[in-house]
Amino acid sequence: MKFTANQIAGILEGTIEGNPDVEVSKLAKIEEGIPGSLTFLANPKYTSFIYTTEASIAIVGNDFEPEQPVKPTLIRVEDAYKSFSKLLEYYNQVKLNKSGIEQPCFISETATYGDGLYLGAFSYLGENVTIGSNVKIYPNVYIGDNVTIGDNCVLFAGSKVYSDCVIGNTVYIHSGAIVGADGFGFTPNEKGEYSKVPQTGNVIIEDHVDIGAGTTIDRATLGSTVIRTGVKLDNQIQIAHNVEIGSHTAIAAQTGIAGSTKIGKHCLIGGQVGISGHLTIGDNVRIQAQSGIGRNIKDNEVLQGSPSFNYADWNRSYVHFKNLPKIVQTVNELKKQQNNE
Repeated sequence: MKFTANQIAGILEGTIEGNPDVEVSKLAKIEEGIPGSLTFLANPKYTSFIYTTEASIAIVGNDFEPEQPVKPTLIRVEDAYKSFSKLLEYYNQVKLNKSGIEQPCFISETATYGDGLYLGAFSYLGENVTIGSNVKIYPNVYIGDNVTIGDNCVLFAGSKVYSDCVIGNTVYIHSGAIVGADGFGFTPNEKGEYSKVPQTGNVIIEDHVDIGAGTTIDRATLGSTVIRTGVKLDNQIQIAHNVEIGSHTAIAAQTGIAGSTKIGKHCLIGGQVGISGHLTIGDNVRIQAQSGIGRNIKDNEVLQGSPSFNYADWNRSYVHFKNLPKIVQTVNELKKQQNNE
């Protein structure tokens, strides 16, 4: 895809200094700009590169005053960083704006879908599937029976949605993610053998949720596993059966959440956090990476460690953790002195 400076300025409501007809087809860092690329200058630390970059177009702030000649055509905007982000979003929408039904694929006779559907090759739509408008389903996607998907969703290649799950509007599910697999439910008998507990519930994902590649969200044993509005899930996260995640909570990669735990709104959870089952975690909680959570957490707590405790206490204690061998040596020497007296 190619865009002229004039087109970009129109999207960003910016003003042009230079050639309005110059074209770009790629994006680049300002220090790596080449002819035909678009870049931006937002951080003053990178100002020197505006004079050496080979990019064809550069987005700059209205307050930028060049101290020497610049090669790129400039597009002046109120906020260069926000404008570049807006342009990235626009570019992504154009790039993903596929339509039509590719072959081969399977669509059940009882499945329904709205306008603007893109269905990639080798995809499968099961019985009684309902899909809204402007949904993009990439190749090799599986959508099981009785699934409902809202408007403006994107399911990337190889993602899977098992039967009876409900997906809201503007949900992005990335490659390899699995929604609605069985929860880890087994009961042992007197011989120590395990019998499977049927997982008869579903997963409900509300609006504006992003689910990263390889993330798995298990269906409930009874009822629903629920991901509330605006939740952002990174790659390779495990969410067990009957978990509920509150709105606008963000969780980083490789976190595992055990069954029936309830997480509040606007929480931030770092990578590789382990959270035990049947817990309640409040709103606005911050959990640092690699922490282990084994108790209920009140609103607004900040935690670190495994098992986790207050972040400020953890930092103070860490000074002593590092010096523990010296402290032990000192204690042993004091004991020897005391025994010799």
